[in-house]
Amino acid sequence: MHNLDLILTLAAGFIAALTFGYATHRLGWSPIVGYLLAGVLVGPHTPGFVADKELADQLAEVGVILLMFGVGLHFHLKDLLAVRNVAIAGAICQSMIATLLGAVAARSLGWDWSAGIVYGLALSVASTVVLTRVLADNGELQSPTGRIAIGWLVMEDIFTVFVLVVLPVLFLASAQAQAVSLPIALLMAFVKLAAFVVFTLMVGGRFIPWMLNKVANTHSRELFTLSILAITLGIAVGSTYFFAVSMALGAFLAGMVVGQSDFSARAGSEALPMRDAFAVMFFLSVGMLLDPQGILAAPLTILATLGIVMIGKPLAAIAIVAILGYSSRIGLGVAISLAQIGEFSFLLAVMGRDLGVLPRTAMNPLVTAAIVSIMLNPLLYRTVPALESFLQRRPRLWRLLNRQARRTVLPATRERDVAEAHQAVVVGYGPIGKTVSRLLRDRGIEPTVVEMNIETFRNLKDQGWRAVYGDANQEDVLEQSGLRKAESIILSTSGSSGSLQAIREARKINPDIHIVARADYLGQSQSLFDAGANEVFSGEGEVVMALTDSILRKLGATPEQLEEERERIRKDLFHG
Repeated sequence: MHNLDLILTLAAGFIAALTFGYATHRLGWSPIVGYLLAGVLVGPHTPGFVADKELADQLAEVGVILLMFGVGLHFHLKDLLAVRNVAIAGAICQSMIATLLGAVAARSLGWDWSAGIVYGLALSVASTVVLTRVLADNGELQSPTGRIAIGWLVMEDIFTVFVLVVLPVLFLASAQAQAVSLPIALLMAFVKLAAFVVFTLMVGGRFIPWMLNKVANTHSRELFTLSILAITLGIAVGSTYFFAVSMALGAFLAGMVVGQSDFSARAGSEALPMRDAFAVMFFLSVGMLLDPQGILAAPLTILATLGIVMIGKPLAAIAIVAILGYSSRIGLGVAISLAQIGEFSFLLAVMGRDLGVLPRTAMNPLVTAAIVSIMLNPLLYRTVPALESFLQRRPRLWRLLNRQARRTVLPATRERDVAEAHQAVVVGYGPIGKTVSRLLRDRGIEPTVVEMNIETFRNLKDQGWRAVYGDANQEDVLEQSGLRKAESIILSTSGSSGSLQAIREARKINPDIHIVARADYLGQSQSLFDAGANEVFSGEGEVVMALTDSILRKLGATPEQLEEERERIRKDLFHG
């Protein structure tokens, strides 16, 4: 019966999540809204099928671990250093303000201060998924606004990870204060935390890349995916079992270690799709906590929560950005993009509830505020230009928010400068890819080579080439190759099915890029054109061209006649 419950929970949860996620996506909202609504539908507070909450929570725990691994995988110090002043100061100040507002609001509603602080902390952190999606949809991911917002959110994530570690120690130690004093308990926790961080970064930093290198040499995709999952879950469980540290932090550090290696792009593209599936279970489990009738029972709590998230936090962000010397345009963009709550908010709230600090009734307004804020965030972000125009028509207010505006956000590292100078991406370094890459280099164009063969990848790195190890069919790999700033991508490898996906992903990332693809057979050419390729070359077609050229030369054709016949053959064979 237990197995049947598991299958029913998975099936009903995923079907509901797909249905609602697709609907909300079509409406221009984040799919997270759909996942939360799906959780409400299969939860115990609505009629019809009721999923097994205990099983959903267990699956959600895996989603949290993989989610934290993904955050660590994409966390790089250089990204934070570029905007460190505004990101660090802004994240800390805004988190403090949101926490204080949440604590005061909770206290006025009859909660104690401990519950209020935890609730305020949950309101202080925004959703990584929603923010990056909003910025990408508006073409702001690499803009000054986007860089500051992402750096700000990285600091919030780090702060949240720290809170997730400290909360159990703080409140469990308080409950056991007769046996061990709170300062000693905190000291022991920090010693264990420091030991775990050093062990993971030092020992894991050597062992994990070595192990991934051995697995990559097998050329088995299944083993590589399995190795990433084993590392993530192994370190997460080990962090709790041996160091009494949260599994979330263990997974975060595991992601950081893998992210600093040459395997980061492939890890993100091949192993983390499972993260998305389990993360859906996390949002479903949170949605199952929402009692629709409870919304009417606590309207003031919900209104106060929405006020803090969608008014208090944005106003604090605008003020902080202005004080630190950035323009109102950047301030508005950062403020609105952060005016929502998401995955980490739920992590903090669920932990607070499990520790007995946060009342169970707190989940209802939190989930409601998440759904509303995530739903409205993409729509509100589109109003930034109109809000900036509104400020410009009020000189006093505009000058107040731009009095010290003098700063710009520049790339902080040479690596980023080089990445933005990329002009071409070459997929595959076989005979064709090697020739094309050298030709580009001779013409002053620095290509980035995307290669799946680990030995070839190592040789390229040793020779000083810019290379990415991974599958060009995956968005993360193409992003890391610098495709967003490239002028062209050359798919030199054979295999129509892989090229089709790579073309679609490349066109999605950079709609204006020039795509040159290779087809094995003439029959594959049209499908590559349909997928978005600008030019397609086939081995069969080139043989026909060469034979025709040879025959016409023997018959005494002029250069003009040769070119005319070549053009006609191109149209006949490659459909234009």
